[in-house]
Amino acid sequence: MTVYFIGAGPGAADLITLRAQRLLARAEVCLYAGSLVPEELLAECPPGARLVDTANLTLAMIIDEMTGASDQGKDVARLHSGDPSVFSAVAEQMRRLDAVGIPYEVVPGVPAFAAAAAALKRELTVPTVGQTVILTRIAKRATPMPEGEDLATLGRSGALLVLHLAAGYVDDVVEQLLPHYGADCPAAVVAMASRPDELVLRGTVGDIAGQVKAAGVVRTAVILVGRTLAAEQFRDSHLYSADRERPHEPCGS
Repeated sequence: MTVYFIGAGPGAADLITLRAQRLLARAEVCLYAGSLVPEELLAECPPGARLVDTANLTLAMIIDEMTGASDQGKDVARLHSGDPSVFSAVAEQMRRLDAVGIPYEVVPGVPAFAAAAAALKRELTVPTVGQTVILTRIAKRATPMPEGEDLATLGRSGALLVLHLAAGYVDDVVEQLLPHYGADCPAAVVAMASRPDELVLRGTVGDIAGQVKAAGVVRTAVILVGRTLAAEQFRDSHLYSADRERPHEPCGS
């Protein structure tokens, strides 16, 4: 028996991996993160599978579901929105499974920031403009941020910032970033990325808050701030440059 932590992607049901689809098709128990996971993915589970919405469950109750499945020798598909590597609360579940000796694997998925970049039709790292992406959030009602990871500190880097779980506090985000990025710095918000009701807002640090509030966006959104969002005049990358030294083509190619 194995618990599979599966990245369900940002919303579109077809943005999961073939591996994830294969595991879902054989999982007799599926724990999924409520409305954040599209119902179409649950249809991939075998007939008669136990489907459990974890939106209102505590961590202890989720682990009980996993240990119960383990006692019955049943694999568990644990669906998380986006990718399990960031803002997924997977670490605390894995820690408890380690404690009771239940094996698990992690299956990556498409993260929300990647879906947002795709909606914007932008590469987040652009030669000579920006080569660093910071994924972060703000504290507010969630777990406090570690020392040195507040927006004011991170903003000093000037790197492309991607903020999760922050759309409802966009005024605070702007207030903290304005001194470091300036009012004219490109900013964007993508809500419901990859879903039929996807909403894309483009603007600047100076006007993005007004757009967000006018659109009524408060959750399931990613805020992006940085110069690469509007970069046009930049040097081509060295990767495909004609000046780059390349190995000789093998004989017969």
